[in-house]
Formats: sequence, C-alpha cells, structure tokens
Amino acid sequence: MSQIIINGLSLVIDQVSKDKNIERSLVIEALEQAILAIARKNLGMGYDLEAHYNEETGEIEVFMFKQVVEEVKNSKIEISAYDAVKNDPDAIIGDSLGLKVEKNIYGRIEAQVAKQIIFQKIKGIEHKNIFDEFNERRGEIVSGLVRKVEKSMIIVDLGKTEAILPKQEQIYSETYKPNDRIRAVLSNIKMEKGGPKLILSRTSNEFLTKLFALEVPEIYDGIVKIARVARTPGFRSKIAVYTSDKDVDPVGACVGIKGFRIQSIINELRGEKIDIIPYSDNPAKLVVNALGPAEVSKVAVNEDTKTITVIVPDDQLAMAIGKEGQNVRLATKITDYKIDINSESKMGKKDRSLYKTLMDIPGIGDIMAKLLYQSGYTSVEDMANADAGELAKNISIDAKKAEKIIASANEFLAKIKSDMELKEKVDRETN
Repeated sequence: MSQIIINGLSLVIDQVSKDKNIERSLVIEALEQAILAIARKNLGMGYDLEAHYNEETGEIEVFMFKQVVEEVKNSKIEISAYDAVKNDPDAIIGDSLGLKVEKNIYGRIEAQVAKQIIFQKIKGIEHKNIFDEFNERRGEIVSGLVRKVEKSMIIVDLGKTEAILPKQEQIYSETYKPNDRIRAVLSNIKMEKGGPKLILSRTSNEFLTKLFALEVPEIYDGIVKIARVARTPGFRSKIAVYTSDKDVDPVGACVGIKGFRIQSIINELRGEKIDIIPYSDNPAKLVVNALGPAEVSKVAVNEDTKTITVIVPDDQLAMAIGKEGQNVRLATKITDYKIDINSESKMGKKDRSLYKTLMDIPGIGDIMAKLLYQSGYTSVEDMANADAGELAKNISIDAKKAEKIIASANEFLAKIKSDMELKEKVDRETN
C-alpha cells in the first residue's frame, strides 16, 4: 500500500470521526472489522485472524495466529517448530505465533473503497449515538425546521437527525410548509431497521406542561407545581397548579405581568384558550375552580360513585357546560370525578321530588323530610341504612328518635319490596 493511500486512509478516519461526531477509536475499530471480513473471505474459513490499525504506518495490518507444534495436523492454525523459528528465533513449541498476512492475499484497499466500508460499518454506531442522545431528551421540547410534508405527516429536521410529527399529534388548525420553524415535545423514540425513529407531539399534555416550564421560572425551579392537566388541543385547556410557598401566587406566576407569560404559550398553541386554576385536594373545591369562569351555587360529592353533583344559577348553566360540553369535560378530567350539572330551578324541582319521597315513610313530616334531605339522606334506602348516632347528630335529634325513624324506614322498605314481589308473582301467574 503506497504512502498516498496510507495518508488517504488516515484522512478518511479523521474526517469521518469529525463529521459524524464518533470517537476515532470506534471508526478504527469499524475499519479493522471490515478489513478482517475481507481477509477471511479471501483466505477462507478456519484461520485465526486479527486486524489492527498501525498508527505509525497508517495501514490496517492483518495477522494470522498459529500454534507452534512438533507435527502439523492443521496448517491453518498450526506451524512446525522448524518453520516457526524462521519467523521468530525464540519461538518454542506451545507458543502462539502471529504472522503478518501479505497485502496481496487480502487485496489492496484504496482510500475511496475504505471510505465506503467505514461509512457502512459506522452507520450502526451513528444510529446508536443518535438514539442514545435523543433518548435522554425524551419528554423535552425540541426545535427544528420543517423539511417536508407528506401524507399529512410532517418531517422535521433536528440537525443531527430527522423526526416525524404524525397527523394525530398535530393541532388541527395548524398548517406548515417547508423551512417553517416548529417546536414540539419528543414523545417517543424507537430503534428501527433504518435507524432511530423520533416521534414528536404538539397535542399531548406533556407539550403543554413543558411550555409552562420554559415560560414560568417558578415552575422550572419547582416552586410552583403542576398537579393536573386537561386538554382539548387547539381549543381549550385547563391546568391546575399549587405551591407550598405562601409568598407565591401560583396562578399569578403562570399568568405573568399583564398576562405576558400565558400569552406566549397561547401564541405557541395558535390561540388555544388556557384556564389556570388553583389546585385543591378537596374535590368539592377543585370542581368549583375547574368549572370556572362559571359560578357554582352548591356542590355535593359522592365518594362511593365518584360523582360530584353541581348546582349553578340558571344563567350560568351554559357557561358551566361550555360549547359542546367542552368546559365540563375538561373539569371532569381535572377532578377525576363524574360531574352532574343542574340549574337551580331544575334542581329545586328535583329536590322537592326527592324529599317528598322521604315523607312517604311513616312518622316523617315535611320539615323532617327537608332536614333529612339537606343532610344527604335522599332516599328510603339511605334512611334504612343510616347509622342512628350519625343521624341524630346530623339533624339534631336524640338517639332514640333516630332509631325509631330508621326502624320505620326499614319497615316501609320491607313493605315496598313485599308489594313488588307480590306484583311480580301475580304478573307471572297471569301470563
């Protein structure tokens, strides 16, 4: 191999190492493996071969290792002591002798061919490096240029690699053209046959929370925390925040002076409305905050069914529900409770109907029925299953009277069930 080719190979190694941001040792290792593969192909199977890059000469040297023996049985891996001393005067039986393979045996690799081999071998290294780098950035916001749009999928150039923004991860109202700058969260990355596949998202809750972390220093520093996020991408979002620092207003910190911080996020999301609400671990308080800006008159939480009944003034009903039910849907996501919204007038009729049902129980009049209903007893079953001590405390009566009311409710409930069973029996016999 001439000196020109040697210099060419050395330059190729340096060039690839720099251009691909790959350690020089890895490039050399890839080239050694490539040359070794060529040598094995030309020499055939069964040889014990190794390839090493010689920094001084700038060439890949291939060595064939043979065991020094008294009698050769396999010439591919053994050498006689007589022949061994010709190469190494100190060789003795049992030694492993490395013999340099002549270049004409494994072929002359010119600089351009070597470059092609390196590119092929290091492609896997490059893919792995890209995967490792971006895998550590999973969940971060990345910025790039739109390279092209094909079949509603946006290809984004991130510099070192490309990523895709699938249609379902795009905000419905947005359109992009080549060379537009775009920001999105790196939601996923996976290694495929052709290399790393990076998936971006602009519709995920994670993108919204990361935007807040970028725009609101208190969130970035952990002073203000995001507890819950509910989002209808492109339309409206609700974000519940809190802080343990009494001197910090979490909602005000997110809004910023004159709304500057929140407006920057709204602009990034192309006008998506964002409601910032104070978080509370009390579901009743949280639902009141989540249904804002609508006013709430009354809230009743049922932990058993994970349902919250909300009563609002008649003129606030439409606002509480929102356009196409959007406001109440987001509030449901924020609270993790099913929300049943009623107007005051409708609920008033419902209230009267329910407490009149309680008046069917012998011994319960109008005033007592109202007291029971206001204390959360809304059905005959509620009364029959009530605890006498709690009932007495809730409506301010003595324990004996509470026990009498519960007993009356149980008798009335038993009668209802008996009447239903009798009716079912008559119906069966009639049919």
